[in-house]
Formats: sequence, C-alpha cells, structure tokens
Amino acid sequence: MDIFAVLFPVFSLVLAGYVYARLYRPDLRSVNQIMLYVLVPALVFDVMSRENFAVEEYRWLAVCALVVVLGSGMIAWPVSRLAGYNWRAFIPTMMFNNCGNLGLPLAVLAFGEKGLEAMIILFLVSNMLHFTLGTWMFGGIVSWKGLLLNPVYVASMAGLLVNFTDTSVPAVLLSPITMLGQVVIPFMLFSLGVRMLTVKRSHLKSGLVGALICPLSGLLPALALGLLFRFDEVQLAVLLLFSALPPAVLNFLFAEQYDQDPELTASLVLVGNAMSVITVGVVLWWLI
Repeated sequence: MDIFAVLFPVFSLVLAGYVYARLYRPDLRSVNQIMLYVLVPALVFDVMSRENFAVEEYRWLAVCALVVVLGSGMIAWPVSRLAGYNWRAFIPTMMFNNCGNLGLPLAVLAFGEKGLEAMIILFLVSNMLHFTLGTWMFGGIVSWKGLLLNPVYVASMAGLLVNFTDTSVPAVLLSPITMLGQVVIPFMLFSLGVRMLTVKRSHLKSGLVGALICPLSGLLPALALGLLFRFDEVQLAVLLLFSALPPAVLNFLFAEQYDQDPELTASLVLVGNAMSVITVGVVLWWLI
C-alpha cells in the first residue's frame, strides 16, 4: 500500500481544519461537544454492536493497551526527572496519545474495518484510563463521575450489551447511528486542525524532547508485547501504530483545567503532532 495514500488525506484534513480556524475562529466548545456527545459515541456503538464484531478476539489486545499506556509512563518518568519537567504535566502527556482524532482514521485507511475495530478497543482502554488515572496525575483526583457520564463510555457499554446478548437493533434506529458514525473520521481530523490553533508555540525544545519520547516510550513495550502474544497481522500492526501516536490534545485541556504547566503541555502536543507526519509515516512504512 502507498504510504502517501494513507497519510495525505489524514494530514490534509488536519491542515484544512487549521486553515479554517485561522480564518473564521470557530467556537471550539461546539466542536468538542459534537465530537464527544454525538459522533464518537455513534461510531463506537455502531462498530461494537455489529454481529460480526467478536469482542473476545480483542481481549488480549485490551490488556496490551493497558500495559503500553502504563509502560510509557514508567519510561517517561526518568526523563521528566532528568529534564526537570513537571511530572504531572509531562508523564501523562507521554502516556495518553491521539488514538481518537489520529489513530482511528489512520487505522481504517491503512488496515480497513478490522483495523478500525482493533483501534476502537485500544481507544476505549486509553480513554477510560485518561479519565481516571490521567485526571489523578494532572489534578490529584480520580474522575469516576467523568468516566461514567462520558458518552463514549456509555455508548461502548451499550454496544457491548447488544453484542453479548445478540440483540438486533431495528434498522430504523441503527441507520442514523451508522450515518453519524461515518461522519466522525473526517470530522475528527478536521477538528484536530481546529484545536491546534489554540496551542501556543512555546517551549520548543521541550516539545522536541516529547516528540521523541512519546513514540519511543510506547513502541518499546509494544514491541515486547508483540513478541509475547501471537496476534494476527492486523492486530499487531494496529497495536504498534497505537503505541507510536503523538500526545492527545485532551492532555492540554486537562493541564489547563488543573493548572499543571499548560504551556509545557501545549508545546508537547503541538510539536508532537507536527512531528507525527514523520514518526507515524516511518512506522506505517515499516508496518505496510
């Protein structure tokens, strides 16, 4: 598969969102609400409620997602100590990556529907950890309420219930959900570009350090897990892609909310996502 054919539509949509945001300054709260409350939950429910979605096939992949996230934090810890960074800002930003806005589109473009299913499992594990362990690391609290009321979590539980009970969702209800889910991939990329406008260009050196540490701290445990578990080709490829993704924009929002060095976090997010054109491109070239 041509790497350019995978990367060009992804980063061109991010660029389109960035240009649009510079010209029109859209209300980011509306963008976030549409993503969080409508589009992503629709996609998650649509995929997880399908009859051919065998959840049990991904149980070890979910375990590996947990290990990769925690392992990357352990690797980032000595870096934050040596560099003198605020660990509450640096470590979670290295742990929780952009598996939503960037990971889902890349997975479906590079590996098809099976790739999308695998990345959704990884995304759900990372998302649940982000709203529990992540909020504790940023602010010293565990946001169980934030997790339980998270529409993505609610949609995933509903999808699993439908899947495990072999319930047939009426087509009149499933069709609009599927249509909304089909919108989410390009909208995620466009909204990532919109969000990048708010990230200030500061702490460039720290951002470059993070752009190197984030993919490496994820790839090292993922490669070890790939040797330990006998995943099929697609699951292994998606796990390695997941591990190499740049920091999630949500880290910046948490850092700002809990006042944990938001300028450092903003630089890590901005530079990491900009450099992902190279790092993710190299990983995809290796995988494909």
